[in-house]
Amino acid sequence: MAQKIYSDSSGALDGLLNDGMLIAAGGFGLCGIPERLIDAIVASGVKDLTIASNNAGIDNVGLGKLLRTRQVKKMISSYVGENKEFERQFLAGELEVEFCPQGTLAERMRAGGAGIPGFYTKTGAGTVVAEGKETKEFDGEEYILERGIFADLSIVKGWKADESGNVMFRKTARNFNQPAATCGKVCIVEVEEIVPTGSLDPDCIHLPAIYVNRLIDGGPYEKQIEFRTVREREPA
Repeated sequence: MAQKIYSDSSGALDGLLNDGMLIAAGGFGLCGIPERLIDAIVASGVKDLTIASNNAGIDNVGLGKLLRTRQVKKMISSYVGENKEFERQFLAGELEVEFCPQGTLAERMRAGGAGIPGFYTKTGAGTVVAEGKETKEFDGEEYILERGIFADLSIVKGWKADESGNVMFRKTARNFNQPAATCGKVCIVEVEEIVPTGSLDPDCIHLPAIYVNRLIDGGPYEKQIEFRTVREREPA
């Protein structure tokens, strides 16, 4: 079995990056984002990237770093709020954006991972989402054809992995990481901890090792949140 564990993110990405490639990235907001791999991609200087991800991080955090350095040509995303640089580039015509309903985006990644080139969905029918897409009627209802996402590279963030590459995600950090991991020709996973093979409960594995090509221990991590909202303490 080929060695999967790499010492750092730049080493894990060695030989895999090229200009104009399509990258599928896991994460939701700042939850479960592959931040070590994103930093290494920024440092590599690779450009003209197309990135499929639920969102584009926030200003200079997560995928927002790649937007700040102008390494992204196109985003395939569902939610693009909270990122002023994203907004500026989009409105200035400097960034191509393919808006995709959230469930459709997850299914496009899952379909790519399952080798399914396309599927019909009712979501977006009759709206701007359907523009330029093939439509078909089923039982009197209009559906639109969505294409599966087949990425050159998948970058995801897990909680624990064993040395073989079996991965567990923690709670909401599971989000888009699982479908994103399966739809790339090569998948790199960064985790908070790598444990010996056999020490994880097989029933708790979210991503089997067959999908994981390269693995790094990226810890420790700082838990970030987009907006911290607290209630004022009432007088005792």
